[in-house]
Amino acid sequence: MSERENTLVEYADYSCPFCYLAHRSLEQYRRTRDDALTVDWRPFDLRNEKRGPDGEIDDEADKGYPTEVEQRIGQLRTKFDADEMLSLDEVPKVDSLNAQVVSAYIRNEYPDQWAEVNAAIFDTLWEDGRDISDGGVLAEIAADAGVDRDETYDAIADDERRSQLFERFERARRDGVSDVPTFVVDGRTTTGVLSPEEIERFVSDP
Repeated sequence: MSERENTLVEYADYSCPFCYLAHRSLEQYRRTRDDALTVDWRPFDLRNEKRGPDGEIDDEADKGYPTEVEQRIGQLRTKFDADEMLSLDEVPKVDSLNAQVVSAYIRNEYPDQWAEVNAAIFDTLWEDGRDISDGGVLAEIAADAGVDRDETYDAIADDERRSQLFERFERARRDGVSDVPTFVVDGRTTTGVLSPEEIERFVSDP
């Protein structure tokens, strides 16, 4: 497999339960894979259309999850032995924008710590039920990975970094990404939660 084929592009949003499950499956796959796999994480903003001019999520526009979605998530929890995942009514409905800002900042400035922070943001929301839009929670996650708390607060407050993130969201949409999780390898795209075996086939197929 070429170096290019060893890179998997992943579009995800921390507020998406399917992205959490896809993250767990991907990490399981990477642990069992013989060769290294580079994951090119790219943020996606699922709640863009629900965010008002004041930056707040419109509660009227956010109706929660349909019954069939809850049933599907329950099936996937069983499939991936994700007993740590809270039920949907136990997880706060949050705007993941601050978490995306912090994740992008750490990926750029502290790439060696990013994987730990990425996993911790998912776990904090979907296993601990804590609000990942809260700067204090995100500063705690970053500090656990060795990043100064003040840097995290500064990143969240940085309008330029936020604008850069919105540009990345728009670029993803221009590239045809409309839902997450979405994976891309060598120009091939697939969407949804893949098992480790399905990831292997997707990464390996020419």
